[in-house]
Amino acid sequence: MKARARMRDVAELAGVGTMTVSRVLSGSVPVSDRTRERVERAIKALNYRPNEVARSLRESRTRSIGIIVPNFDDVFFSACAQEVSMVAKEHSYSFMVTTSEEDPETEYAEASLMLGRHMEGLIVIPAAGGKSRLGAPEFRSLPIVALDRPLPGTQFGTVLVENKRGAEMGIEHLIGHGHTRIHFLALTDQLFTLNARRDGYVQAMKQAGLVPEVFSNCATQASTLELLRAQQEAGNLPTAIFVSNYMVMRYVLHALNTLGISIPQQMAIAGFDDFDMADIFNPAITVVRQPLHEVGRAAAEMLFERLLHEDPGAETQRRVLPVELVIRRSCGCNP
Repeated sequence: MKARARMRDVAELAGVGTMTVSRVLSGSVPVSDRTRERVERAIKALNYRPNEVARSLRESRTRSIGIIVPNFDDVFFSACAQEVSMVAKEHSYSFMVTTSEEDPETEYAEASLMLGRHMEGLIVIPAAGGKSRLGAPEFRSLPIVALDRPLPGTQFGTVLVENKRGAEMGIEHLIGHGHTRIHFLALTDQLFTLNARRDGYVQAMKQAGLVPEVFSNCATQASTLELLRAQQEAGNLPTAIFVSNYMVMRYVLHALNTLGISIPQQMAIAGFDDFDMADIFNPAITVVRQPLHEVGRAAAEMLFERLLHEDPGAETQRRVLPVELVIRRSCGCNP
């Protein structure tokens, strides 16, 4: 087997010293065009690949970041992780991705492992419940950006979307169709995003003089079906439902199909989060769309701004991205 080329082999072939080869590779010190061309030809001829581990030790940098998401079941989380990875590659950084399974202790353990591996920064969608331990002293020197859900403390960058306003838009649209009984169905009451959307729903209902009816126990397909079946049997179904996120939308659509409830003739539907095939359902689903890929990219760019420019003002940086109401037919419209 042919031995792997070393930096000294490149230097000998190019007729320069190893320091010159290092300068060409790092771009840290200018060298003449003629010398650079000789070194680059030697690199190509020998198929030389720098030892990244050795380079990291010399520079005291790993050129890597970590990403912690709650899980990969939600398309929002996986899309954000994908966008972060793309930005990392644009900066010639590697990345490690892991999950917390919505558990603060698992989140802390995974973040500690990344700290031990000398990750230069961390992007995290915090676990449910608002009990994150990432404010612990050991993480003070690690740049961290929270995505989708904030972390307590001023040392973290934050990227969110207009959760409250988005829900208000959806409810105002349903009220515009003449609905006076609109239920809000949520996965849980332990998530910042869903609670912000609930607050938007409640505010829009009260401003219209209507009574809010919130149900935060739709964590599974079975529980969602049980809720709607009980309402149907009691003759207490609303005329419209606003769904808190994509996961619950799946459960609601399954339940309404099982119960034989037609959309929008018997019940209008709108929800937060666009998703694949929402536009080709019969009827197509009206949604509040958040900028899926822009959110992940904004968080990654915020992290690299802190890493590359060491901007102390970035500690308290906070971005809130806009959402949009996408009107289809499930709300009763015929766009």
